[in-house]
Amino acid sequence: MSDDTTEGQSVHTELSREQKKCRTEGCKRPYRAKNYCNVHYRLWRHGKLPKGRYKICTKEGCRKARAFPGSLCEEHKGGEKAAAT
Repeated sequence: MSDDTTEGQSVHTELSREQKKCRTEGCKRPYRAKNYCNVHYRLWRHGKLPKGRYKICTKEGCRKARAFPGSLCEEHKGGEKAAAT
């Protein structure tokens, strides 16, 4: 069994918060939360990234998968367009 210890002292192998970078490809900003920088974390919270925060429709009682982009499933998204015309 091997531990990450050297002469009784623990060795911390994880990068510090300042050393972590955003997980969005090509972004070099420092990490904030959920492995995103401030900019991409805000986009994620608002559902504007492909891997959104929520996975189901926001219409009350509906448990279907969301249609991207947006917060509704295909059924309710289509009903919303019909009501607008």
